[in-house]
Amino acid sequence: MPSNLPTDSTWIHTGPGTLYVVATPIRHRDDITLRAIRVLTDVDVVAAEDTRRTGRLMAYYKIPARFIAYHEHNEARQTPRIIDQLKAGNDIALVSDAGTPGISDPGYRLVTAALANRIPVIPIPGASALVTALSVSGLPTDSFIFIGFLPRKKAQRTERLKALRDENRTLIFYESPQRLNMFIKTLESVLGDRLAVLGREMTKLHEEFLRGTLSEIADQLAERDAIKGECTLLVAGNKSRAPVPEEAVRDALINALTIPERPLSAIVTEVADQLNVSRNQVYRQALKIRSEIDN
Repeated sequence: MPSNLPTDSTWIHTGPGTLYVVATPIRHRDDITLRAIRVLTDVDVVAAEDTRRTGRLMAYYKIPARFIAYHEHNEARQTPRIIDQLKAGNDIALVSDAGTPGISDPGYRLVTAALANRIPVIPIPGASALVTALSVSGLPTDSFIFIGFLPRKKAQRTERLKALRDENRTLIFYESPQRLNMFIKTLESVLGDRLAVLGREMTKLHEEFLRGTLSEIADQLAERDAIKGECTLLVAGNKSRAPVPEEAVRDALINALTIPERPLSAIVTEVADQLNVSRNQVYRQALKIRSEIDN
């Protein structure tokens, strides 16, 4: 939690301005809630990531357009301006171009600033691409991890994926259609040929879900001249590892820590490889043991 957020029990906002975080349809205009329509109608201003797209949605529902542009290229500049309007008593709705604001979209900075200024922030829930895709994926839904967009640079992307190799929860990624083929090949090379589901053009006329292994989905996409539409890719977690008792990890670490002047990172890597467990699990135990030794 950012250090500038209020944590005391006297957090009571005395001004009338409220920030509403409003989910809008992924694509199908009917996937908006009645509450969202009412809020968009009643607020003083709508802070929109894409004023043209949101303008078309609001025109469809005959909502007067009163926009502030708010996107990744101007959020640093616009955030204090919007906060000033909220302090002056204006109610403002934050919307992204599709789905729920702040989820791989601008919004975090503004919400954090509003909370730091003791301005009420109210969620208006609705559509989300990651939940929409997960609900029909056929992959485990009881536990999942949302990754969103990975870095564009290959080296950074590969490193992020390596850190996810041991993750046993369902993985959810966003990717652009232009980079999708290469991304799937990278996933296969780093994570292995796992089961996956690709959701494309969700809620639109040409909605499509491709299911199979990563290589099978890649083969289907390779036959196409072009890939269009926003893409959500879900990948099965790593189920290959049997659980290793914490006692076994602890015993192996204690033995390794008896060798003097060895870097902790080297010990963690050695034990993780030896027991075929994640480095994070070993590292947590190593820090605990070190703390016990120091005390």
